[in-house]
Amino acid sequence: MKTRLLLCLPLALTGCSLYGQFVERLHTDALEYRCDEKPLTVTLNNTRQEVSFVYDNTLLNLKQGMSASGVRYTDGVYVFWSKGDKATVYKYDRVVLNNCQLQSP
Repeated sequence: MKTRLLLCLPLALTGCSLYGQFVERLHTDALEYRCDEKPLTVTLNNTRQEVSFVYDNTLLNLKQGMSASGVRYTDGVYVFWSKGDKATVYKYDRVVLNNCQLQSP
């Protein structure tokens, strides 16, 4: 009996891990923006309170920070700030993607 339990334990833990990944994917959205400079695809992970996107051939993962208005994500260098269906991306307080408009699905 103990042997069966020990054999089933890794399977049960794997199931828990897969369930956690499934739930996280349910709370993740891909957002398409059309900016002045170029299109931008942002992955919003509500569970982790972070966004990720590719800029200058680099994958950026930004954590949610404080914002007086809208929602702000940052890694200390880049900032993704959105309010409603508009967004802006900054690098060291300089705008690098401006007038980003969320596209309808």
